[in-house]
Amino acid sequence: MAALVATTGGALGAPAAAEGETPPGQVEFPTQCLAPQEAGLPPADGPTTARITVDDPAPRVGDTVTVTYQVVRTPARNPVGGVGGELPADVLTPTGRILLAGAQSGEVTVVGAKRNDPVPAGAPLPAVTMTGTFTVTAPGEITLAPGPYTLHTGHLVDLDTTCTASGPVSARLNATELPTANLRSVFLASAHGRPGAGVRVTAAGFPPGAAVTVAGRAGAAETADRVSATADDLGTAVVQLPVTDRTTTAVVAYEGAAWSARQGSGPAAYTVVDAAPPASATQKVTATVEPGALGMTQAGQDITLGPVPYGDGGAAPGRIGTVTVTDARGGPAGWSLTGKVTDFTGPGGIRIPGASLSWTPSCVAAPGSRGACTPGSAGVVGPEGALLASTPDAPLVGGTFTIDATVTLHVPPYTPPGAYTAVLTLILS
Repeated sequence: MAALVATTGGALGAPAAAEGETPPGQVEFPTQCLAPQEAGLPPADGPTTARITVDDPAPRVGDTVTVTYQVVRTPARNPVGGVGGELPADVLTPTGRILLAGAQSGEVTVVGAKRNDPVPAGAPLPAVTMTGTFTVTAPGEITLAPGPYTLHTGHLVDLDTTCTASGPVSARLNATELPTANLRSVFLASAHGRPGAGVRVTAAGFPPGAAVTVAGRAGAAETADRVSATADDLGTAVVQLPVTDRTTTAVVAYEGAAWSARQGSGPAAYTVVDAAPPASATQKVTATVEPGALGMTQAGQDITLGPVPYGDGGAAPGRIGTVTVTDARGGPAGWSLTGKVTDFTGPGGIRIPGASLSWTPSCVAAPGSRGACTPGSAGVVGPEGALLASTPDAPLVGGTFTIDATVTLHVPPYTPPGAYTAVLTLILS
């Protein structure tokens, strides 16, 4: 396991717009803005020009998406014009809502910084920018439309101008399912034995209560050695498997009628040592190469990610400690190394979802190794887990493999400053 730490700090940077161009997704819709009673102004009717943008148009379920609601033009006017004249700089705070529809419904609350140029008495209020975040909960197309917004001024007295609006779709994103890693595995108390000897098998990583089959295997085919069990509340089943078939070279565990890569474990190597007595007038000389173990070591434990400026948010980069996998089993079974990460917890219990962490793995086999090492796909790690590296099953595998990965944590804008810590767990099976 490794602890990951990300920090936030610094200043907010304002977004830029290209002069003379209409940005994609900009929409216009009718609006009525009600000035506060204290201002003594009539309702302001007119069009709102707005635009919604997202930082990730193709997220996965569980990702956090940052949305920006820009009000380019509003019919609302300076509410203090009749009683206090000009509105000073940096006293206008906008808040609003974005309406979600399609694969996911609901609202996203967005807030803007207190930033404006002076506004003369009776003049329209200036353009504002508001940001917020939401977590993707369903796959498919999600539409985003501008909703009502409030323009709060804090000069002389606190006044709220409320604009009732429901605009057309301004942005779309397409969410995909988050792939889940197969964490099913088997562990043998002994890697060899005589014909008919029983081996204690622990099958782990199955759904609680699942019907589990533990079977011998010769290459890709199953042998006659087989027992059944039910996974306990922790998803574990412990059985005694009698190995009577001399062709058995490995043991697997799986759900369903037959083994599959989706619902089965990788094979654990097992050698049947035939110690039959020698024939008359002959001597049988037997030398046994005993299989070893599958294990891993990691350089260092803690991972410190790069800082991210407060307000902007963005990517906090880093790298895991180098992992060395040693496979001395000498059988046909490959291996897989997976990882999963908890949520990041910061000051006051504020959290950044674990699904905000992604990695790009790499894997190198040492010279002389029997197996080829394949890195996992670049993408989200998250609490459900993802593949870091693996080697496939083959007639004979083994060797030493070096695995690395760069990691990136997406920190939402306006995440409170401080250190955010999570735990990354690596599982070798």
